[in-house]
Amino acid sequence: MPLVTLSEVLGPALAHGHAVAGVVCLGWEDARAYVRAAEAERAPVILQAGPGARAHMPIPVWGAMFRALAEAASVPVVAHLDHGCDAADCAAAIEVGFSSVMFDGSKLPLADNIARTRAIAEMAHAAGVSCEGEIGEVGYDGGAASHGTDPAEAGRFARETGVDAMAVSVGNVHLQQAAGAGLDEARLRAIEAVTNVPLVIHGGSGVPHAQRRALAHGSAICKFNIGTELRMAFGAALRGALDADPDAFDRIAILRATEAPLEAAARRVIAGLR
Repeated sequence: MPLVTLSEVLGPALAHGHAVAGVVCLGWEDARAYVRAAEAERAPVILQAGPGARAHMPIPVWGAMFRALAEAASVPVVAHLDHGCDAADCAAAIEVGFSSVMFDGSKLPLADNIARTRAIAEMAHAAGVSCEGEIGEVGYDGGAASHGTDPAEAGRFARETGVDAMAVSVGNVHLQQAAGAGLDEARLRAIEAVTNVPLVIHGGSGVPHAQRRALAHGSAICKFNIGTELRMAFGAALRGALDADPDAFDRIAILRATEAPLEAAARRVIAGLR
């Protein structure tokens, strides 16, 4: 089926009490495995191209690849620009057919973040594309610290930007390789009290699976971004394939061997949010 927008999958998720996986893609093999996993679970999926992926492969290629996967899929697929740096980034994604863009203005002063996010949301909506924004800073494991989302600022951000989804910082951290202490549910509930915009958790790999499932069913979190957890599954599968045949050299054959394990890992992620 054709690509769908972020709003088209998050609206039903919010209404019916589940969340959708935003899976971080780095190439053809993992993106294809994620769509197959979504089909097996009969669930929508959000394919995401972040800054690292865009540095590795040009954005028109990502757009064409995501569209091809969506058109052959039996479930809704969103093509999402993750962590767009500026309006030009988002405009480039819209031009090549992405159905959703995220502008990350989280490090900006509040007024600047609101103004720039609002302009990008207006541009996206004029093109029939969804827009995600971020308020509060989500840090990195072993790197930049997080700054938790202020609920009052989140309410203002949602009202004044017109975003379709809002990423928040409530104890989540990027690049965690194991489950952390869990999300700050008191802060989350305070944010929910001031807005009805679907919420997004970046760094979802570090959220304990039981809490991920509980919040997917019982909160306004409608999208969990999952990257590290699946990249680790890919790395393990790749090492296993090479260990099993040390003489292997054919790139296609080697990478094809990663798809079944990666699909299985992605099915567990998707099923855990339903």
